[in-house]
Amino acid sequence: MFQSIFIQIIVFAIGFTIPLTKTMIPIWVIYSLVSGTTAMGFWVLAHECGHGAFSKNKFLQTFVGYFLHSLLLVPYFSWQRSHSVHHRFTNHISKGETHVPLVIDGDGIFEKKGGRKELNLSYSLGKTKYGIWQLILHLILGWPAYLLSGSTGGLEYGTSNHFWPIKPFSKKLWLNRWINKVWISDIGIIFMVITLFYCVVKFGFMTVLSMYFGPLLVVNCWLVIYTWLHHTDTDVPHLSDSEFTFIRGAFLTIDRPYGKLIDFLHHNIGSSHVIHHIYPNIPHYQAKKATLAIRKAFPKIYLYSPQPIYKALWNISCNCIAVEPSTNEGGYIWRTSYKKPSL
Repeated sequence: MFQSIFIQIIVFAIGFTIPLTKTMIPIWVIYSLVSGTTAMGFWVLAHECGHGAFSKNKFLQTFVGYFLHSLLLVPYFSWQRSHSVHHRFTNHISKGETHVPLVIDGDGIFEKKGGRKELNLSYSLGKTKYGIWQLILHLILGWPAYLLSGSTGGLEYGTSNHFWPIKPFSKKLWLNRWINKVWISDIGIIFMVITLFYCVVKFGFMTVLSMYFGPLLVVNCWLVIYTWLHHTDTDVPHLSDSEFTFIRGAFLTIDRPYGKLIDFLHHNIGSSHVIHHIYPNIPHYQAKKATLAIRKAFPKIYLYSPQPIYKALWNISCNCIAVEPSTNEGGYIWRTSYKKPSL
């Protein structure tokens, strides 16, 4: 944590030296990319807290996670609950909680219909335009849409809202004690919003936009990249109830190469994601060693893609259009064709 704090203080100090002028807009864009990338380390640490991987002291762990996620406008307990469901049902076609795909001609009650319509859209737009559209939907709109309506989650839980756990939104994610925990999460968000409003009054809107909201957008992009790329690829299936087990879903997670710098800043969250799903409360500083053990013990089912991140992101945004049931290969397999779909 102090590593991330030290780095962010340096980046923040540099930001205060950049003039707020039109000619410096390109520099501010670069600053947002840098500051958001370093600040993602805080997001990962709060995520560690939510899994019980930060400290044996539960009060310290909850305090740190609540503070850091509130700082990034993430409702701590709300997300802790929905994220635990994501871990419990990784790549489940209906009970999964992130990036659940549309199904082509499925007949399940809780399958997300609309796969054939999505194929038609991909055909009409073409590969490049469709890929750009998917990048915008996921990286820019995806995170707020998920928090506000549970979009990309499975139909099993209805239309959920991470800030409002009761009607008119679905309560299926927020049962019993979790309802009050959602309200407690809101207190942190309200306090942060008030703090931001005070900073706007004191320092000006452009300062807050440049120093906070620009980097925050980059943080949000990073977290979507991690959740999207580590559970999606053209040859990675989703599973039905009859095919799913916790360990099979966990082994459908994909490790990817982010490089030493990003792994350092983000505490190895991307290069050791498989072991994180098998054993979520393992501390990140033990994950590299555990990943080597998993690769050695299960070489046939451990998934690793050496494809560079930018290529993987483009490949998935263009080609992971919708899934269809497959009796031969098992599970729901991605359709990646841009040929005109049959009626």
